[in-house]
Order: sequence, then structure tokens, then C-alpha cells
Amino acid sequence: MRTDTAGVGMRVDAALAGTWVDRWERQQERYAVEREERFTVIADVLEQTVGHRARPLVADLGSGPGSLSARVAARLPHAEIIAVDIDPLLLALGRARHPRVARWVETLIGRPGWIGDLALDRPLDAVVSTTALHYPPPDALLGIYRDLAGALRPGGVLVNGDHLIPEEPPLAELALAIGRRRAQRKGTGAAEDWSQWWAAAGRVPEFADLLTARERQLPPTDGPGNGLSAARHGELLREAGFRQAGPVWQYGTSSVLVALR
Repeated sequence: MRTDTAGVGMRVDAALAGTWVDRWERQQERYAVEREERFTVIADVLEQTVGHRARPLVADLGSGPGSLSARVAARLPHAEIIAVDIDPLLLALGRARHPRVARWVETLIGRPGWIGDLALDRPLDAVVSTTALHYPPPDALLGIYRDLAGALRPGGVLVNGDHLIPEEPPLAELALAIGRRRAQRKGTGAAEDWSQWWAAAGRVPEFADLLTARERQLPPTDGPGNGLSAARHGELLREAGFRQAGPVWQYGTSSVLVALR
């Protein structure tokens, strides 16, 4: 069931949200190799596949404060974007920082009925996501992919930017090493990390109600995730009803995987 925290989120003003979203962007640079290029590739795929449509409908899964949604809107200003997340604070920050970028929906991806929470008035043209689909275990992920296959129009596209590690240990080791070396050259490892960002956010009085709601909403996420490779994601996508799936870009373990409905 969807929980609406828009009223609580209105306590976060645009200036405060801007400061914390910018801080979020810097923090995320620690974790995604060539993050900005990955965003650019995702937008490239959307422009190529759905950019010609009059009003493409795009869902951003695990949107957080709207990092990807904002970049998609800049590239495809005629698109209608639905930003989907379960985190009340991140949604409130995104809503205040990017008020005209997307329609913000709070729901848990994969929960029974979650597609209904999106209140779609027509089939989706595209689904995008970054670093959100490596958490569900394979069986749950297959269910999510089936839900998305049913919500997308024929010919629609799913574009997933994530950390996808090769299955072969020597290749996995090389991919991880390439990412570490790139981070060292760019100096992103010195930035504030995830835990530090959330600890600092916990000291902001304006966030208190949202953080309380967050504790109630977020399911536990133990461990690093499902560890699935791009090949395994592709197998699940085809089993779920997508006709083709495979990576179109990769730097180290940072990948963009595309599936065609």
C-alpha cells in the first residue's frame, strides 16, 4: 500500500533540499565508477528508443532524490517521469529540489500491487533504474521484471545502470580493480560516504519526521545485494517476457543493461 508523505515533505524547503541533494550527488560518486557517463548513456538509450514519441512515459525505479530523473528530464523535456522510491526523506528532497521534474510516488518496488501505486493512465514507454535492482533476491527480481513486462508497451525498454560483476572470478577481480584505480585517479574515495551522509542528515531538525517515517517504511537490506551478473539479469529478463537483453556500456563493474519488451 502506498504511503503519501507529501505533507511531511513540504517542511523541506528548496534551499535546504538543494544543499542536501548536492551533497548526495558528491557522496554517490564514491560508489559508481563513471557515474555521470553512466547517466549520459542511459539518456542516450532513451533518446534513441523513445525520444521520438510525443509524450513518453518513463518510470525511474529507486529514484532517490531524483538524480537520474533530473538528467532524463533535461535530455527529454517532453517526457512524463514517475519517480518511484520507498524512502520518504529522499523523495521529499527530490520533490523540493526538482518540483517540476517528476511525479513522486512512495512505494516498495516488488510489493504486491506496487504497479497499481504508480497510477498509470497508459502503458509505460520506458523504465530506468540505477543501483536499485541489485538488492532483491533472484526470485523477487524475476517477479519485478514480470510486473514491468506487463506494464510496458510492446517495444518498450528497460534501462538499468548498476554494479554488475562478471561471474568468472578472474574477470570479476579485474573489473573491481579497474574501478578502484579510476576512483583513485579521480579522488572520489575521499568524499563523504553513505553512512556519514545519513548520520549528518540525522542531525537536521527539519528531517526528523521524515526520518521517523523512514524507519517505519524501509525493509531491512542485509548484505551487499544479490550479486547477479549482467548475464544472469538477462536470463531473468527473458524469462519475464522481454525479447532481448544485454549490456550496452561498461566501465569496471559499472554497467548499463538494456532489455527490450
